[in-house]
Amino acid sequence: QLQLVESGGGLVQPGGSLRLSCAASGFTLGYYVIGWFRQAPGKEREGVSCISSNGRSTNYLDSVKGRFTISRDNAKNTVYLQMNSLEPEDTAVYYCAADRLTTVQAMCLQRRGVDYWGKGTLVTVSS
Repeated sequence: QLQLVESGGGLVQPGGSLRLSCAASGFTLGYYVIGWFRQAPGKEREGVSCISSNGRSTNYLDSVKGRFTISRDNAKNTVYLQMNSLEPEDTAVYYCAADRLTTVQAMCLQRRGVDYWGKGTLVTVSS
C-alpha cells in the first residue's frame, strides 16, 4: 500500500494558525519532491508550496509568502505546512503530492502529473 495521508485541517478563525502534515507509507519520501496544493469549490487547483527532496529548495504561491512555511523531516517520512495568519481566502481542501522526477518550480506550476496524491484535508477559515 503506497499512499500519502494529510492531516491537521480544521476550522480556524481568521488570523489563526494550523499545521498540516503529509505522511507517506509504502515508499520513502526522501527521494521525492513534495508539494502542497489546494482547491476551493469552483476554482482551479493551485500549487501552494513545494519542497525539494533534501529540503534545500522551496517554492511558494505569492499569496501565501511570509505566512506559510513548508518543511520536511525525512527521518519521519513526513512533510509539513505551517500556516499562519490564515485568511478566508485560504479555505480549501489541501492535498499533498509526491513526484521524484521533477523540480520544485515545475511541480508547483503543475507542469505534469505527479506520482502520488493524498486524499486531502479540509481547511476552513471563518469567524
